[in-house]
Amino acid sequence: MKSITINGSKREHVGKVATKALRNAGKVPCVIYGGENPIHFSADELSFSKLVYTGDAHTVVVILEDGNKIDALMQDIQFHPVSDKILHIDFFQLHAGKEISMNIPVRFEGTAPGVRDSGGLLSKNKRKLTVRALPKNLPDFLLADVSELNLNDSITVADLSEETFNILHPENQVVCQVKMSRATMSVEDEDETEEGAEGAEGAPKEGGEAKAEEAKEGGEAKADS
Repeated sequence: MKSITINGSKREHVGKVATKALRNAGKVPCVIYGGENPIHFSADELSFSKLVYTGDAHTVVVILEDGNKIDALMQDIQFHPVSDKILHIDFFQLHAGKEISMNIPVRFEGTAPGVRDSGGLLSKNKRKLTVRALPKNLPDFLLADVSELNLNDSITVADLSEETFNILHPENQVVCQVKMSRATMSVEDEDETEEGAEGAEGAPKEGGEAKAEEAKEGGEAKADS
């Protein structure tokens, strides 16, 4: 998985006054959990743009002023309710031999024949899936190739699984499927209605002929008497 480098400075003070001063200076107060002790640091808000404002999944390498490098994963982020400025970020320290869980985006590739040739619609049921793996085995994305999906076909979690990581969803969980579109369903409904109408037109005709035949036979019987 790709990593984003964040250059930070350790925070000497973590009170409200110090935190407000950092934000006024265009910096974001952060903390890293998961080690022996929490590590408080700050970094320029612009440093987090590629990490926060993207749909891709990334790990982080935090480089502090003393040269210490920490592999981490963004765990929580707080935004200002009005300005949307980043107020605070929590990170979790990664350890090479310890598995972690992370939401990984699903990337859809190809054109489904069921959409192109049969007028169906591709329904994307899951755009992210939770994956558990060692940090080095975390994928950047999960690839869902729809190029062989016909009408009513689907891709499930089982189709995306690999030995290097574990997807924490049922194997039969549908990730995407090609459904019949409403337009196609409407055309089929109209065809069925027309067929029904043709059948209905024939029924009275047969009934009318039978009644006419009965009346004819009745008239002949009265004439004979």
